[in-house]
Amino acid sequence: MGDRILIVGTYDTKDDELSYLAGVIRAQGGQVLTMDVSVLGEPHGPTDWTKHDVARAGGASIADAIAAEDENTAMQIMARGAAALAARLHAEGRFDGVIVLGGSMGTDLALDLCAALPLGVPKYIVSTVSFSPMIPPHRLAADVQMILWAGGLYGLNSICKASLSQAAGAVLGAARAVERPNRDRPLIGMTSFGKTVLRYMVTLKPALEARGYEVAVFHATGMGGRAFELLAEQGAFAAVMDFAPQEVSNHLFGSAISAGPDRMTAAGRNGVPQMVAPGCYDLLDVVGWHEPPAAFRDQPSHAHNRLISSYLLDGPQRRQVARALCAKLAQAQAPVSVFLPVQGCNEWDRPGGPLSDPAALAEFCDELRAVCPPNVTLVELDAHINDTAFSDAVLAAFDAWVAAGVVPAGRG
Repeated sequence: MGDRILIVGTYDTKDDELSYLAGVIRAQGGQVLTMDVSVLGEPHGPTDWTKHDVARAGGASIADAIAAEDENTAMQIMARGAAALAARLHAEGRFDGVIVLGGSMGTDLALDLCAALPLGVPKYIVSTVSFSPMIPPHRLAADVQMILWAGGLYGLNSICKASLSQAAGAVLGAARAVERPNRDRPLIGMTSFGKTVLRYMVTLKPALEARGYEVAVFHATGMGGRAFELLAEQGAFAAVMDFAPQEVSNHLFGSAISAGPDRMTAAGRNGVPQMVAPGCYDLLDVVGWHEPPAAFRDQPSHAHNRLISSYLLDGPQRRQVARALCAKLAQAQAPVSVFLPVQGCNEWDRPGGPLSDPAALAEFCDELRAVCPPNVTLVELDAHINDTAFSDAVLAAFDAWVAAGVVPAGRG
């Protein structure tokens, strides 16, 4: 449990609002630390870390930021410094949670700062542009919280105090209540969707837990993939079972439901063994109330709910996906096994299913065989991804990795 909250903002222009946040936190028994990310002006009082400290942490100076004569360049200097300084301070155990306040400029900085902190550190952004489409998903830390700073562009009032006080209470409450991830057992990261379309986790999760592993299943709808990649980057996983790489397809074809261009790279880059399967590779997920990309408007689709619809990829598009997946896996610095269930890769594509296209499935399989890189072991299965035979093959290969020392043994 902790109650030390780092408050970050431009103290030259938003001292009243930042001081109000500090007052609410202190009134609830919390402790406050302050970081100033101003450029031109001076705060009304001292802060624990000055704008000079921030700029220096970013490898520059306030003079450099001013000399740029460009607010975007100046704020990027401060964003780089604030992220580096906050990461160092947290590693040193100096604070338990962070809250950042700002308009569009401050939000840009806040996104970098929060992304620099590990998952499990309470991080709140109070912003005039919270939840705006101008914020791309790949900029959001996996567990960041946001609240709209309504009516708060200039000065305090009863409307913005309602937002500020909630945020202050939320970050302090989170810092006191958070149960940080532990490392009692080796962690396996798995990607999937709900049981409607992919079901292997129902078998694999308890089987892996019985072997002494912890299993975290990530919903591969953009932000889930972001969290998965972040933890892989941090070395949290003993191995990954990336069986729902659909976010790669989404990014390839321009969907807003994306985990960014680096999806399916962090594990390989950081030497984490990967088991991969093309679950739902054949679908393009789009925001339900968005128009699909022009190339998909006449293709079969399935409306999952009002938030998300899935469009079927044709044969040439599936070949593109196969090439994209293999190009990413070719860079891996640890063992990679790709499991290819040749009877289909989601529940809707079974023979006679609403999104079945055997010819396009065959094109994908042919392309994957042709471009599979030499560092990847390709395991073809005469089964569907939701069949027991798929899970059995994965567990047998995993056990072989454990026996060979590729993956550490589980702990009871």
